[in-house]
Amino acid sequence: MSEPIRWGVLGASKFALGAMARAIHSAEGSEFAALATSSEEKAAPFRAFQPRLRVHLDYQALLDDPEIDAIYIPLPNAMHVEWTLKALDAGKHVLCEKPLAMKADEFDAVIAKRDATGLMAAEAYMIVHHPQWIRARELVRGGAIGRLRHVEAAFSFNNAAQTDNIRNRPETGGGGLPDIGVYAFGSVRFVTGEEPQEIRHANIRYENGVDVYAQVAARFASFDYSGMVSMRLHPRQEVTFHGEEGVLKMLCPFNANTFGQAEMTLETEGMRVMHERWPGIDHYKLQVEAFTAAIGGADYACPLEFSRGTQAMIDMVYAKGGNG
Repeated sequence: MSEPIRWGVLGASKFALGAMARAIHSAEGSEFAALATSSEEKAAPFRAFQPRLRVHLDYQALLDDPEIDAIYIPLPNAMHVEWTLKALDAGKHVLCEKPLAMKADEFDAVIAKRDATGLMAAEAYMIVHHPQWIRARELVRGGAIGRLRHVEAAFSFNNAAQTDNIRNRPETGGGGLPDIGVYAFGSVRFVTGEEPQEIRHANIRYENGVDVYAQVAARFASFDYSGMVSMRLHPRQEVTFHGEEGVLKMLCPFNANTFGQAEMTLETEGMRVMHERWPGIDHYKLQVEAFTAAIGGADYACPLEFSRGTQAMIDMVYAKGGNG
């Protein structure tokens, strides 16, 4: 049996504590071995489920740790490219939270460094590892709904009261499009394999220098797209693929087990309805296992080139709608 990949987490974020550090700890072939944070106090809740955890009180010290193979980066968005490049320079594989970069062309330096080092580097885009999205891609591309003509995507939550949240701060790379636009756009690209040809409409509303609402109409090669993301609306998640012979609805597409249960319905001729559910599947754990397999040479569902394409669509939306 091969030795597990030894992971270090760069920053004691709330999300790292609640999701990714635990996923790394439970994933087959991985070991949550070290954490970089500014104080031992912040490390205490991580030690609660990993008592052997080594703690570095400096980010660079974690990168210099010879007993660490891979780094997970949950830092604020504006810091992602800098620390991804530093980690690759230190000889570590890197899984960085989305969005890895704030502009599509910022991916280029990371792709070049990945290729030069031969290390694994990817954006943490967990949904493509969930079986509901693999199934959706299989159904749509396999013709289950006939010719695809229209896609609708919606993702919203309301964090207006959280004024200190990094999503509400421009200096940390905040905004709804960087945070959840990656899901409303990237999921459709993943299922269809197509890229947007034109952003026909982008209605973007800003508060304090960050976008808090965006309604987007786009044209892909074979279908039209309508999407909405917001950080100021009641929570909602749904993606619908509408074809000439059927409709596929993803009812909990993005935050499985948090927003609700992962499930989909397929409506076809004669009003026949097929319902599929995936209770209890941890897509964060699956993401870590897929990443470690990719270190060993396996194909990876979300390479940097895919993530760059999603960011390119976000860039197109900002260009169409203006920057406030």
